[in-house]
Amino acid sequence: MMRFLQISLLFIILTSCSLPTTRGLVEKPIDKKYVLNNFFSDKKKDYLYKAKIDIYNKKLGGILIIKKIGKEHHRIVFTTEIGNKIFDFEIISDDFKVNYMLDELNKNMVLNTLQSNFNILVKQHISVEKQLNSAKEIIFKTSYDDNFDLYYFYLKEDKKLFKIIKASKKKEKVIFDFLETRNNVGTKIAIIHQNIQLKIHLNYIGN
Repeated sequence: MMRFLQISLLFIILTSCSLPTTRGLVEKPIDKKYVLNNFFSDKKKDYLYKAKIDIYNKKLGGILIIKKIGKEHHRIVFTTEIGNKIFDFEIISDDFKVNYMLDELNKNMVLNTLQSNFNILVKQHISVEKQLNSAKEIIFKTSYDDNFDLYYFYLKEDKKLFKIIKASKKKEKVIFDFLETRNNVGTKIAIIHQNIQLKIHLNYIGN
């Protein structure tokens, strides 16, 4: 009886400490060195979204435009619906340029968080370090930095990317849900932070 209790306690401890992202998944040999996120890959398109951003008790609404300018170069502009600019960023590889930021949001914590979010959202080529499988999904893991990893979730059936999770070794930090997709466009996207007050909801309105 004591032996059974010890094993049960060990199982509970290991389960509670494991990352929810990978719980129940089976590691498989890597079958590709790179995977693609093609949602913002067409230079001919201006990706226009009706956007709602809830950030540190501020609720912002307007139009978000994402434009691929060149290889690993995107411009991201968020305006009110009457055209007043809220922020204007450029991402070139790992470099982040702030062309404009509304004064009340112009804080390092906000900028760093938005930089991370949009860098993950538009990054197209992802190197694979580990592959995990479930019954219906293939998950590819890559390192984001020294503290965080990224997990890219693809459906086995149609090979579509439907979720990205940024996680530490023990906790999920940010979930990118591609709730609806069409022709390599994420038509409904939610970015939800688990540890801070930040939510981004995007609904595609055309190009």
